[in-house]
Amino acid sequence: MLLLRASHLALFVTALLLSSTTFAQQHHTKETQAIESLEEPLYNPFIERYVIDELKQLRTDMNDLHVDVTKEITNRELAATTRAVSYATDTITYFFYLIAGVSSVLVLVGWNSIRDVKEKVHHLANSKIEEVVTEYEARLEKLEEELNRKSRGITSAQKKLSKHQDIYSLWLKAGQEQILSNKVDIYDQILELEPNNVEALTYKADVVLDMNEPHWAISLCQQALAMEPENKHALYQIASAYALLELNDKALDYLEQSLQGAEGKGQSIHDDPHLKGLQEEEKFLELLKTYDSTYSNHS
Repeated sequence: MLLLRASHLALFVTALLLSSTTFAQQHHTKETQAIESLEEPLYNPFIERYVIDELKQLRTDMNDLHVDVTKEITNRELAATTRAVSYATDTITYFFYLIAGVSSVLVLVGWNSIRDVKEKVHHLANSKIEEVVTEYEARLEKLEEELNRKSRGITSAQKKLSKHQDIYSLWLKAGQEQILSNKVDIYDQILELEPNNVEALTYKADVVLDMNEPHWAISLCQQALAMEPENKHALYQIASAYALLELNDKALDYLEQSLQGAEGKGQSIHDDPHLKGLQEEEKFLELLKTYDSTYSNHS
């Protein structure tokens, strides 16, 4: 009787293990399929962290460069001063040797006008020393000017780095903001720091389209196109704005320019709510087929 119960228990445990293994394999297969079907990365903070670390390292490198340049120029200045003083001292010493030699020659020859010779030698020595000092003063002024120029360059680079960090922070903030009006304010702050930022103009145009402001979007896109006439994003946004205004011909012209030479998913463009008014246009469907060879109109 005990053997029978033990065999039943063993069969039950075996069946339970088999069912658990089967369930785990099915769950693993579903998760694998879900991962393989992903079209976009799950997480972006890694990229954000990488960029922030790179900016931090760049600032550290700039500070180190500033210290190294300052040390190098200071050392050069000290070396140049030392050489100038040494050269002047050697020159004076040699001239005194020359005076002693000339005096000896004059005594031997029998000349009595040693005072005149001495005055001329002193005058020549002074003029030579002044020439040397002037030359090295000019070199020191040039070194000082170079130091000031490099200092201004480092200061300018630090200001640019700080501005780019502020702009990057605003981009991150805009990506997390859900309220459209707040997004517009953030893009305005970016444009205030960098007025020629075409990307900020086009993204702002995208937001105002969502706010149903096509005229405003057209104005923003025209500013962007004035700086980058071939900007695809600006061409696409202005096409969307004209589509909302039911100016289909203009919308199709700009859409054609934005899709020219590009490839992607035609269905995503077909489903764009801003281009809903173009869905019945034959040219619109032809553009989507040119853009995406696998696209077919299922409507």
